[in-house]
Amino acid sequence: MNLRRQIAVTVAVVSFLVALTLGLLVHQASVRQHTDQARRSAEAALDSLLTAYSGTGVVVGQTAAVEEAAAGAPVPAATGLPEELRRLAVQGHEGSMFGPGPHGTAMWAAAGSGGKVFSVRVDYREDERAVAELDRTILLSAALAVAVTVLAGVFAADRISSRLRTAARTARTIARGDLAARIGPLGGPRDEVADLAAAVDSMSSVLRSRLAGEQRFTADVAHELRTPLTGLLTAAELLPPGRPTELVRDRVRFLCGLTEDLLEVSRLDARAEPADLAVLPLGPLLTGITSAGPAVRLRVDGDAPVTTDPRRLDRIVSNLLANAHRHGLPPVEVRVEGTTVSIRDHGPGYPDDVLRDGPQRFRTGARERGNGHGLGLTIAQGHAEAIGVRLLLGNHPEGGAVAELRLPAGEHPGEKPGGELPTGEQVTGGG
Repeated sequence: MNLRRQIAVTVAVVSFLVALTLGLLVHQASVRQHTDQARRSAEAALDSLLTAYSGTGVVVGQTAAVEEAAAGAPVPAATGLPEELRRLAVQGHEGSMFGPGPHGTAMWAAAGSGGKVFSVRVDYREDERAVAELDRTILLSAALAVAVTVLAGVFAADRISSRLRTAARTARTIARGDLAARIGPLGGPRDEVADLAAAVDSMSSVLRSRLAGEQRFTADVAHELRTPLTGLLTAAELLPPGRPTELVRDRVRFLCGLTEDLLEVSRLDARAEPADLAVLPLGPLLTGITSAGPAVRLRVDGDAPVTTDPRRLDRIVSNLLANAHRHGLPPVEVRVEGTTVSIRDHGPGYPDDVLRDGPQRFRTGARERGNGHGLGLTIAQGHAEAIGVRLLLGNHPEGGAVAELRLPAGEHPGEKPGGELPTGEQVTGGG
């Protein structure tokens, strides 16, 4: 249940409870008032009966009656006096109570005097109608009040919810990497929602500034290291042959590769290079990419044209293949199906933190995935985002890591460069 519905339901429940409470209080007060009035009328009529009977011996009034109170005296069947009130009057007391009358509920009053029972009846029918009419009025008023209150609550909740949704959309945009996005003024009063929007904008501005500083630092460090490392690599090539020389050359090459990767990550972060998109057939592209590296099993199940940047796609696939060969186990399989490319090795698979958080710089995951600086997947992810390719990482149920590339489809070109690629499985690449 979203916030708007929660507020609407809360307002409706509170309004209903308030209306119910007030309705019950008004109902009880009305019933008490009519009851007291009927009781006073019955007691006044009983006093008049006793006064008139003591003076004239005549019963005055159609609802008045006199009965014998002696033990064993027959009980008149026509009076309708409640038995409980009759026994009270026989004992010489005076009282009143509700009881049945000829036309519905009636208020009875009775008293005992001189061996006789005096009783009067006051019809309560009109009072019951008045209470029922009041109850209907209360129900109608309560329903109307609840409806108006709920509508007002929904309107207020909709304004709050709309402002929060705007803030949430911008926050998700920031989370996807667009640190230039801002919520801005949301309209309405300066309340907690406006404070939240201002806080998110401030946080985004600070994050953007710090990230830009880190990116500049990374690019500057990589650029400054590039020249001396190039000279060091040249000097290492002049060393006499031997095992120590090979170790030095290997480490220098590793540092040079790391520096180039850092420069590439910096360019991706800065979005300095626009994508050179073209519509090309996917099968021949993958054949050319996979044939330049270590041996892989390439299978094409349907060839479709895609919109992509061949250079960036080459970089993406090459990094994924290098990652599979470095951290996985053979055979490495590449499958093309429509506009989707999947790359699978038969090693231990991607660690849980990579599957959960995505590629992280300078983190290679589990120890069994081998050594590395963790930039290969990061670079592949950056190039994929730059050309609109969706990169999904997962593990195969039968073991091994699986990287899936979903490329945007393109219009079929008039002529496919390199000709048609036969459907089926083939081995490409070197030893």
